[in-house]
Amino acid sequence: MVRIGIICPSEIAFRRFLPSLSELSDLRFIGIAIANVDEWFGVTKSEIADKVIQDTINGERSKAGMFLENYGGEIFDSYTQLINSDKIDAVYLPLPPALHYKWAKLALLSGKHVLIEKPATTSKRDTQELILHAKQRRLAIHENYMFTFHDQLKEIKRHVESGEIGDVRLYRISFGFPRRAVNDFRYNKELGGGAILDCGGYTIKYASMLLGETAKLTYAQSNYLEGFDVDLYGSAALVNESGTTVQVAFGMDNSYRCDLEIWGSKGYLTTGRVLTAPSGFVPEVIIKTESQCITRKLPVDDAFKKSIQRFQDCIGNDKMRENNYADILKQADLIDDFVTKCNKR
Repeated sequence: MVRIGIICPSEIAFRRFLPSLSELSDLRFIGIAIANVDEWFGVTKSEIADKVIQDTINGERSKAGMFLENYGGEIFDSYTQLINSDKIDAVYLPLPPALHYKWAKLALLSGKHVLIEKPATTSKRDTQELILHAKQRRLAIHENYMFTFHDQLKEIKRHVESGEIGDVRLYRISFGFPRRAVNDFRYNKELGGGAILDCGGYTIKYASMLLGETAKLTYAQSNYLEGFDVDLYGSAALVNESGTTVQVAFGMDNSYRCDLEIWGSKGYLTTGRVLTAPSGFVPEVIIKTESQCITRKLPVDDAFKKSIQRFQDCIGNDKMRENNYADILKQADLIDDFVTKCNKR
């Protein structure tokens, strides 16, 4: 039995993580941590009114109470208390990206396995350090790109390998959504915001899966809008040693798209929700050739649950754990290369 604690009563933890976790018999939710005053406000707490501080902490405790009402467990009065607790074997970390490194490192140094929301960190160097700490202690660390476990990806691959659309000439992946609330962490540089670290990471991840080990970035573009200090949209191209190309586009001030297009010599395949299909959703593909245009249903799946299962498997399987380290580092390399290419412009 793996005993899991959650750092921060976030929406994704309540809406996605715990419903999936509750279906797995060998994993047990123990409790949720709310930040204490120092962890939340840090050195700025002396500049903030006591009422604001108290209201913030009370709000977090109220959110945590909803977790307990629905899933049991207990409230830990600080992140540090949960991380150091003997009741906890593993930590789920759904904090904003800029906070991942600090708390994941503390968890690993305390001997806890870490399931971390994407991106693992906001820099290649920090990700490498986390992997080093995990390796030294034989601990699992898993970056939660859950879409990679959805069975629709296998079915799409089967359609391509059948030859129905001929030889692949080009892949295109598009993922973007309308602008969210002004206080959303995605638009805050200090919290690790930016399109490439959010929706862009999904497209880069899928592109590298399609292209294999020799995938490399050949073009990268980040775009900014006045009034924002983070990139709001961008694009890139990746190629492997065989010359197969994936074009990606992403944004968080865009009309909604979550599409894959595969252009072949005899036809093309398109599908939506390829990166975000929730449990119970029935994805579809449209396949068009010279002779027909047909729509086919793809498998229903719970990718979040399967991602948690992969984390569990990494805890007990040395080879799988090493493979996971490599996957996380590969993603960090590609994102770092993207940022480097953009900065050279």
